[in-house]
Amino acid sequence: MSKPYQMIECLQSQKAQRLDSTVLENGTGVTSWYNQHALVDVSAPDHHTLSLYVKDGYQSFLKTPHGWRNGGKPDRLCLMPKDYSSVWDIRGSLSFVHFYFTDKHLKQIAESVWDKSPYGLSVDERIFVDDPQVTTLYRQFLLNLSWNDTADRLALSAATTLLLTHLVHHYTHFKWQPVQVTGGLAPYLLARVKAYIEANLSAGIQLADLAAVVNLSEYHFARMFKQSVGLAPHQYVMQQRLLLAKTLLKNTDLSLVTIALQCGFSSSGHFSNRFKLASGFTPSQYRQR
Repeated sequence: MSKPYQMIECLQSQKAQRLDSTVLENGTGVTSWYNQHALVDVSAPDHHTLSLYVKDGYQSFLKTPHGWRNGGKPDRLCLMPKDYSSVWDIRGSLSFVHFYFTDKHLKQIAESVWDKSPYGLSVDERIFVDDPQVTTLYRQFLLNLSWNDTADRLALSAATTLLLTHLVHHYTHFKWQPVQVTGGLAPYLLARVKAYIEANLSAGIQLADLAAVVNLSEYHFARMFKQSVGLAPHQYVMQQRLLLAKTLLKNTDLSLVTIALQCGFSSSGHFSNRFKLASGFTPSQYRQR
């Protein structure tokens, strides 16, 4: 987006602490926050907000026509549509993640999933809701990824696409007709995608880039690629980064920093963590062996 999401400006103006933040290539935004002992007044932002409670939040109260409503705790979500005004009394401490998106993002997902342009789109208001699928997505992906590291951007993009798809399925209303996608990529298309990945491992590879190689929507591409390879695109790309790293560790004297950069990691620390998680060894240990 050309300007910051209004919710970010609102919370910062009322002294909430912004811990981390990024805007993805499709324009959606993710921000982590900490707040305590604060009265927060949110006035009709022009975008939707999915709020995910990470830690605490037991003393988070929403002002309603019938009084203050409490229901916050870790893993609960609040879905606030655009133009939704609210007043919150944070009487304890609260760590949370916000996911910001617009009607445009929901329509793009709907069109790519069902090959139909939706109309009459509306988003539900949901406050203090349990949704295990959303919890799994943000616990396993959003909280475990380095949001601004090129090596993790593809996985983050995939996770937020899954979040949007889940929201479209369960928390929005419009007319649509599902279209079944069967079969994987044709061998020559799969070879084209793999060649693109191999040539761009040092760069930040996004799901949109890979889908564009074969002229498919991101959603259809991700499904067909997994059917062909058995791995999601971000998993395959990470696998190839680590395979290249092993080759460079075994056959060259390049420094760990240089290898990290050539394999698409923004730092040797992030590279070492990913390498050890996958192989059980640090890059230095692997090289010595």
